[in-house]
Amino acid sequence: MNQPTQTTPTAASAAPGMPAASHTAHSTSHATSQPAPNTDGIWYASYPPGVPHEIDVNQYESIPQFFDECTAKFRERVAYVSVGASLTYGELARKATAFAAYLQTIGVKPGERVAIMLPNTFQYPVALFGALKAGAVVVNVNPLYTVRELAHQLKDSGAQTIVVFENFAKTLEDALPGTRVQNVIVTGLGDLLADGLNLKGRLLNFMLRHVKKMVPAYRLPQAVRLLDALASGYRQPLTPVPPNHADIAFLQYTGGTTGVAKGAMLTHRNIIANLLQAKVWSESQLGGDIETVLTPLPLYHIYSLTVNALIFMGLGGRNILIANPRDMKRVMMIIRHEKFTGITAVNTLYNAFLENEEFRRRDFSDLKLAMAGGMATQKAVAERFKAVTGKPIVEGYGLTECSPIVSMNPVDLQNMRDFEGSIGLPAPSTQVRFKKEDGHWANIGEAGELCVKGPQVMKGYWNRPDETAKVFDDDGWLATGDIGVMDSRGFMRLIDRKKDMILVSGFNVYPNEIEDVVAMHPDVREVAAIGIPDAVQGERVKIFVVARNPSLTAEQLIDYCRKHLTGYKVPKLVEFRDELPQTNVGKILRRALRDEELAKQSRA
Repeated sequence: MNQPTQTTPTAASAAPGMPAASHTAHSTSHATSQPAPNTDGIWYASYPPGVPHEIDVNQYESIPQFFDECTAKFRERVAYVSVGASLTYGELARKATAFAAYLQTIGVKPGERVAIMLPNTFQYPVALFGALKAGAVVVNVNPLYTVRELAHQLKDSGAQTIVVFENFAKTLEDALPGTRVQNVIVTGLGDLLADGLNLKGRLLNFMLRHVKKMVPAYRLPQAVRLLDALASGYRQPLTPVPPNHADIAFLQYTGGTTGVAKGAMLTHRNIIANLLQAKVWSESQLGGDIETVLTPLPLYHIYSLTVNALIFMGLGGRNILIANPRDMKRVMMIIRHEKFTGITAVNTLYNAFLENEEFRRRDFSDLKLAMAGGMATQKAVAERFKAVTGKPIVEGYGLTECSPIVSMNPVDLQNMRDFEGSIGLPAPSTQVRFKKEDGHWANIGEAGELCVKGPQVMKGYWNRPDETAKVFDDDGWLATGDIGVMDSRGFMRLIDRKKDMILVSGFNVYPNEIEDVVAMHPDVREVAAIGIPDAVQGERVKIFVVARNPSLTAEQLIDYCRKHLTGYKVPKLVEFRDELPQTNVGKILRRALRDEELAKQSRA
């Protein structure tokens, strides 16, 4: 078997100032003397022609080196489109360099954390690459965070500088007490739409502040406007920061869907490895000619950050930025006269697109690649998407801790195959195994917890050696918490999240399976399945449904499930909702639904 170029770091690679984490065995640890399973390396035979087994992660020393190469190569091309304006790669490089120089003038040192609290606008890539060029560690922040969530992330990361959209400045003001934040840079939607007088941008800012009242009053006396910061940076030389593979590039916080958000330490090496893994995977199949990608997922999310902001930069891609993907009317207006050849989204967003009549009517002859990640893609959604567009959804798998890509499906543009639910083959230089409940490695066809090794695997959790030790075993395998299985060709399929598994009378029930069945009902728009405590069965299955047809009844759904599911998997309870709780990237929050049910039982 070909070994990856680097395995997960051990305790010796803890962050500066962070207690070293001894990678004690995971809860289902295995003996190191246990023989390797017969799945090891079988996926290489299924690799598309021209895809190597390994990548050379030393091709770039840092993300800024990659950035400088791409912006120089594609200087005249448009990198981003937002609110009807364009930003070329050359302009992006100039602005990012100015921002990096400004950060240095206010005392930001290499390794200091710079938080970025911005939606998909020109300001995001400018702040992102500027912070990295200054040698800082980027802390991506969800702009929709509550005061409590923002305060936690700022305190946990120790960020001393933050770039914030003025729409969310009031939240920042309320979250600042107790944090280490000293430098605040504020920006509005229209600030970077054009150089010079920028009358369009000024008018847009005025409308948002005073007409639509979308900017709550705030008081941040130390704040500097981003335009002023850039003006200052243009006048200052940038002191180059020597690159280092092992330096942390991002503190990328996990979504917090299963507990308190933790900062995954992603190094320059981790991110570069993932970029190169995706590059060698796609270039022989696509020819590097995907020109325009629709970017509805927020760039601060690891999936969109790596794929849209970085991987497509390597292709000289043109990103159409969508600041608010939930405003479908606005999204359709933005893309009405746009032709895009690629799109990245999650299952719920694809579903929302398909519910829109204008989207269903548009011409998709230019679409080459539709990618899905972040959550399981339901078969019903994949089949509808292919019926509407003529193109399949190509699903992959990843997680924040892996920068994020672990596996990818072949990009087969000639053979538009039916949706199989596979998350693809392990990426080059990546090892995967599945660990059974008894701690032994699973063989072909046996289910187990997916475990990963590779150069894209995180350094650990920021200042949380105990949490780091929970997910790494003594041999450096990262336990993902996802249950899956591998077939004889090396293709993997996920069954469900380990923590979401429902136990009914001693039988394992996976919510994804139930949701897939219910979603196939023509009158169902969205569905989530959870287990709720039951004195007799241990747990009962309950589904929460957003109906497409208001006349749909619980009895009809249960009867439908009985035709497609074994008895113990059939939902016992059905609750109809107008909407389901979701993260900002569209992941349905099963935990929030479980918490509601437990609270109801507690009150009862």
